[in-house]
Amino acid sequence: MKTRKLGNSGLEVSALGLGCMGMSFAYGTIPDRKEMIALIHKAVESGINFFDTAQIYGPFTNEELVGEAMAPFRNEVVIATKFGFQFEGGKSVGLNSHPDHIRQTVEDSLKRLNIETIDLLYQHRVDPNVPIEDVAGTVKDLIQEGKVKYFGLSEAGVETIRRAHTVQPVSALQSEYSLFWREPETEILPTLEELGIGFVPFSPLGKGFLTGKINADTVFESNDFRNSVPRFDIENRKANQPLVDLVTNIADQKQVSPAQIALAWILAQKSWIVPIPGTTNPIRLNENIDSVSIELTSDDLQKIEAEISKIVIKGDRYQAASQKMINR
Repeated sequence: MKTRKLGNSGLEVSALGLGCMGMSFAYGTIPDRKEMIALIHKAVESGINFFDTAQIYGPFTNEELVGEAMAPFRNEVVIATKFGFQFEGGKSVGLNSHPDHIRQTVEDSLKRLNIETIDLLYQHRVDPNVPIEDVAGTVKDLIQEGKVKYFGLSEAGVETIRRAHTVQPVSALQSEYSLFWREPETEILPTLEELGIGFVPFSPLGKGFLTGKINADTVFESNDFRNSVPRFDIENRKANQPLVDLVTNIADQKQVSPAQIALAWILAQKSWIVPIPGTTNPIRLNENIDSVSIELTSDDLQKIEAEISKIVIKGDRYQAASQKMINR
């Protein structure tokens, strides 16, 4: 497995990470715990050393799963988790990034992950009620205390990134990015490059859409969060099918899968980008890993750009309530 450096922070990880959210949250039936631990072990043995979780995934159960799975490999892996939500009765009831809350929830994450130091700690969503300087300062203190190594932000806008970075250098920004959602290219990527901050795209396969396995006839389980995502409305899936057809055609020409083309495209954008596709399937895990060895030429990238420019993507990527949490 090739490695990449996330900006100028010195944090080096496998070129592809593993998003663990779907192993205990969001995509319908929760997979068997033992099978997921085995999948994580397989990922480590295949060269992946960068694993992503969060307090809200479950809530809490995903951190516990990752903590158990990582016990034999603690010195070989980089574990990223996130804070920023208030929980009551085992459910999220809104944002909370007050310093005392950050400290308490970090202690809780350390226990669930069964580790002494969190490698990469993200603020999951920007809290409009807490100055980002206070958040960054609190994480800076945690770094000095040895409880955290690197500071990250998730779905933060340019102004927030700059303000946080002046207090405590931001090592990585995690935001959605794929052929299905390219908004970060406008302001986010140039800012990250200027400041020397790495980029960790989540949903690099468009929440599964770019794999070619989802179409207008697909029926999601009742507890699959994509049921509430406007972009996955039946009519929007129909409207967005040309994007999948494009990726599939390129994949057929290269004799690889659509998912591999989607990941190879992201990897070709910048050397400091590390996508974290999630999966619960060992076959898909292998497929994703193999994408790292696929190189798209400049001609390939130009052709993709030319064709995509003709496609208009339909549908918002979040419900209105969730969108309000995103600071653009």
